[in-house]
Amino acid sequence: MKTIKLFFLLLFFVAGLASLSSCKDDEPEEPENPDTREWVDLGLPSGTLWATCNIGANAPEEYGYYFAWGETEPKEVYSWNTYKWCNGTFDTITKYLTEDGYTYGFRDFTDGKTELDPEDDAAYVNLGPEWRMPSMEQQLELVEQCTWTQKTRNGVNGMLVKGPNGNTIFLPAAGGHGYNPLYSVGSDGYYVGSDGYYWSRTLCPNYDFSDCCFGLAFLRTVSCGPDCRINGLTVRAVRVSKN
Repeated sequence: MKTIKLFFLLLFFVAGLASLSSCKDDEPEEPENPDTREWVDLGLPSGTLWATCNIGANAPEEYGYYFAWGETEPKEVYSWNTYKWCNGTFDTITKYLTEDGYTYGFRDFTDGKTELDPEDDAAYVNLGPEWRMPSMEQQLELVEQCTWTQKTRNGVNGMLVKGPNGNTIFLPAAGGHGYNPLYSVGSDGYYVGSDGYYWSRTLCPNYDFSDCCFGLAFLRTVSCGPDCRINGLTVRAVRVSKN
C-alpha cells in the first residue's frame, strides 16, 4: 500500500513540474528596452530611422539621460571643470578643434575633427553600433521635412513630429543642465518642461565651444548655441539600418 501511495505521489509531483514548465513557456517574455530595439521610419528622403525614445528613457515622454557633448555617461555637474575634453577651462579644449573655430583667441592645437568619433558618441556607446547621434544634416531634415505640433503626452510638454508618411515621434521638452549664458549659471536645469535641446554629432561651423542642437518647443531650428559643449542635453538617436 505504501508503495502505491508513493507511486501516485511521485506521479503527481512530476505532473506538477510539467505543468509549471508549460506555464513558464507560455508566459510572455519581458520586452526589451525601447532604446535598443524601437525606431520609426518617418518616410524621410534620406531614409533616416529615428529612435522612439531618448537615450536612458523607457517611454517617449521621458527625458532620459543628459550628456555633455562628446561624453557618453550622465553626471551630476556639467561644467568646464568636469568636462572630459578640456583641462578645466574653455581655452584648454583637447579634442574636436578646427582651424576655423572661434575660441576667443586661445588655441593650443587643432585636430580638424568635425564629427564625434564612435567612442565619443553617446548613442553608439549606450545603444550599440547600429545607432548614432544624428548629424546636423539629419536634424535639419527632421525640421524641414516634418510637421511639428506642440503636444502634451502623459502630462509632459513636447513636440509631435509627423513625417511625410504619417508616422510620428514625440520629443519631450527636456530642457538642459549646466552653464547657459542666456538662461542660467551652474548645474540647475533651464527650460525643463517648456523647451527641448538635442545634441547632434556635428561640430558647429566656426565654433569650437558650441555644438549643434535643435530647439523644439518654439524654435524648431537647428542652431549652434547658446548651449556650449559642456552642457547636459538629451539625445534622440538615429539607426544606421533596419537590420
